[in-house]
Amino acid sequence: MLVRIWFSDNILTHQDKSLSVVFATRRWRVNLWQVLPFLIAVLVSVPALVVLVHLAYPMGEVWQHLADTVLSRYVINTVWLALGVGVIGLFIGGGTAWLCANCRFPGRSLFEWALLLPLAVPTYAIAYSYAGLLEYAGPVQSSLREVFGWSRGDYWFPEIHSLPGAILVMAFVLYPYVYLLGRAGFLGQSGSASEISRTLGRGPWRTFFAISLPLARPAMIAGIALMIMEALSDFGAVQYLGVDTFTTGIYRTWFALGAPQAAAQLSAILLLFVFAAMLMEQWSRGRARYYQVTGRDRLSRGIQLRGMSAVLAVIACFVPLALGFLVPSAQLVLWTVESWSEVIDKRFIEYAWHSVSLAALTSALALFLALALRYSLRIGGGWGSRLCIRFAGLGYAVPGSVIAVGVLLPFGFVDRTVDEFAREWFGVSTGLIFTGGIAVMVFGYLVRFLAVALGAVESAMDKISPQLDDAARTLGCGPGQRLWRLHVPLLFNGLVTGGLLVFVDVMKELPATLILRPFNFDTLAVRAFELASDELLAESACASLAIVVVGLIPVIVLSHAVGHFNHAMPRVGDAA
Repeated sequence: MLVRIWFSDNILTHQDKSLSVVFATRRWRVNLWQVLPFLIAVLVSVPALVVLVHLAYPMGEVWQHLADTVLSRYVINTVWLALGVGVIGLFIGGGTAWLCANCRFPGRSLFEWALLLPLAVPTYAIAYSYAGLLEYAGPVQSSLREVFGWSRGDYWFPEIHSLPGAILVMAFVLYPYVYLLGRAGFLGQSGSASEISRTLGRGPWRTFFAISLPLARPAMIAGIALMIMEALSDFGAVQYLGVDTFTTGIYRTWFALGAPQAAAQLSAILLLFVFAAMLMEQWSRGRARYYQVTGRDRLSRGIQLRGMSAVLAVIACFVPLALGFLVPSAQLVLWTVESWSEVIDKRFIEYAWHSVSLAALTSALALFLALALRYSLRIGGGWGSRLCIRFAGLGYAVPGSVIAVGVLLPFGFVDRTVDEFAREWFGVSTGLIFTGGIAVMVFGYLVRFLAVALGAVESAMDKISPQLDDAARTLGCGPGQRLWRLHVPLLFNGLVTGGLLVFVDVMKELPATLILRPFNFDTLAVRAFELASDELLAESACASLAIVVVGLIPVIVLSHAVGHFNHAMPRVGDAA
């Protein structure tokens, strides 16, 4: 059915059973599928733009106080945290990736997927666990004093509440980013190049640095960039371990000093750090390009490790797995067994419901927006649509605290404006329409995690042949019908994966939740943070463990995908 409504020289054309709406005049023509990416990109870019605009504002007295007292400490600690996490992640993630991809040793098939498990543990949860284990009253130091008869001052023990402690804690949680991408880079290499290198007289180490590492370098650098951005955005771990960074400074400046403008300026500087990390990732590649021209028809035969070499390989893979997942998870389980009867009550169930409902709502909206963005590009979007999709996906690189500040400032202004208008004209107060509910939280989560859903949808949609669209078009299906009847069923696995990833990210998100939440609206992440801040570590374990258990779901899905990838390709050593 075709409906035409005439307005002078203007024609509004609407074809039902389709989402395609075209406004046509003598001079202009707008397609909804072309406008939609622009609108979404502008909407999700608002928080970052609001924060960056505050760099042009005059610096106030609060900023001068920050510059005279703590700003230099924020800068130094943030830089060292990013560098330390990146370097350690490179050695741990890159080393285990190479071992699992190119060597044969006992337990290799288990480590291939088990090394991903630390992704399920939030950084603040592992910080609580190690603080409870390693602090003066913890079981480790208490056992040492009991065995050797020591007392305070008789021995030296590394301090977990420090910058090195925060670096180690975060590195053992975030290294799977480098491991996952680096392992894929090593597995995709042909064995022919390595064999040619060895025939030219190069040993295994020279071959590794000249051939294998350069081919896997882009993937590993991408993983390091993800680690650094996660470290820059962390709040719970650095706050609890007593390390002053920009994220802790933003929170204190907003709530303790009551200076939102100074908090926005701190957020802008942190955002510049993030952009610098992204630029360094691009710059590190330079103009160098590494290609393999032999394809993957001949994989590397791999190195058969025996004796002490095999033992060292097992230790190298087991240590990061134990320190990043097994030890902190075991500590959380022990604390939960001790305190569950006192902690799990109606309020705990309420916190869990808040977390699950927010995560489910955000996941659904993120999938809807990601599907609309990617589909608009598929049905005819040009470079403008591609640019908008890139902008829409930048939110994942922006720390949660920065997004929270960028969301609260404009929405708070709207709330004040509407309230003043209502008081002046109607004599009533509207209150906090936007910032007083969960809508502002969901919007902040969407800005932060839309890129996660977009990546899952994009990778799944790229596998659908354009010929299917052509066939559906010849059968009379409009854009909306093709999306609902053709693409959604084919994208089901990708949509489920993207939804799970967004769900878990929202469950773990702490800084944005702390700043954006309404009064008396706590989540499991907030509850765990508050209890740990009051040194009630055992009581905080229930909430932390619940988040870890939920986080295991997408990790298991990812591990299954890794196993499927392994079976789809010839095993190392089988091809030759």
